[in-house]
Amino acid sequence: MYRLKPDYAESKERIDAFWACEVLDRPVVQFNLARPVSEQAPLPESPHATPRERWLDAEYQARWHLAALGNREFLGDTLPIAFPNLGPELFAAFYGCPLHFGDYGTSWTEPILHDWAQIDEIRMDWESPYLRKLHEMTDAFLEIGRDTFITGMTDWHPGGDWLAALRDPANLAMDLILEPEGVRTLLARAEEDYFRVYDEFYDKLRKNGQPITTWLPLVAEGRYYVPSNDFAYMISPQMFESFFLPGLARECRFLDRSIYHLDGPGALRHLDRILSIPELDAVQWVFGAGNEGFHRWIDVYRRIQAADKGVQVICGYDEVDMVMVTLSPKGLYLSVDGVPNREAGLEMLSRLTRWCAGQSWPGRD
Repeated sequence: MYRLKPDYAESKERIDAFWACEVLDRPVVQFNLARPVSEQAPLPESPHATPRERWLDAEYQARWHLAALGNREFLGDTLPIAFPNLGPELFAAFYGCPLHFGDYGTSWTEPILHDWAQIDEIRMDWESPYLRKLHEMTDAFLEIGRDTFITGMTDWHPGGDWLAALRDPANLAMDLILEPEGVRTLLARAEEDYFRVYDEFYDKLRKNGQPITTWLPLVAEGRYYVPSNDFAYMISPQMFESFFLPGLARECRFLDRSIYHLDGPGALRHLDRILSIPELDAVQWVFGAGNEGFHRWIDVYRRIQAADKGVQVICGYDEVDMVMVTLSPKGLYLSVDGVPNREAGLEMLSRLTRWCAGQSWPGRD
């Protein structure tokens, strides 16, 4: 189906089993691996005078991703995915936040909601140049990647993170106390807009024969995305439940497949409430820099599995054996860092297959 991933159908079956919190021959396993230097092609050189020009050059971005993906191996369930990326605060830019582009793969916005008297002015601009650019980039990726790679959704970040970008996180934390109705009004307004814009791109991708994917490289035939709220790091479980949990639950009901992005130890206080969402399929636990070590978070992964949710485990190549000893392969998705070469990757996949075929695991029926 895809030139860079001839065994896509097999990986798709494993991912479907993951979404059902089951396992086929082994868990979903993804890892980065470059082709030998002698087989790599040069990446397109940037002719742009500024980072902004480079970010917004749809044809260049599509050609760059085609070349970059062609220099990688896609063993296991690693997928050749490219998605138009204008940064994690793009959704806020649709409402008028100035968007700035940096040299090193990041962009950011400036808040525009300085007074709650402005609340009626906060409206989605359906003629936003960034929304038009996103369509242009998606079309360019679809054209150049046809039959070669999967084109995905951009990084939306609606909900609490959107409002934190409009308002500034510190101000929003105070607003939950001082302006609760204004917060709820804007969250409801943006939710309606998000579902509409999501469907615009969902329809575009499906009409072009694409599965649905994004920056977290799973796939689904129906609506798939990654609900999140990084702003929740700053607030209590009670505030999270009052202001944001209902919207996250509605987002999961809107989607056919969902994996929650839980970012950093401070967010763990919200885990039980997140796991209480019936329609949520899985959780991605990102422990963050300085908190590495699979062994430190085994209890977190077990809590997620005990709630009958799938879980993405980010671990090192040398930690895979510990994963097999401590977790169930049902609903397990491994993102493995540090795989040294092709042979080691294939041996790891074989070991995981043998584990599922003949060995017991925690919670096995």
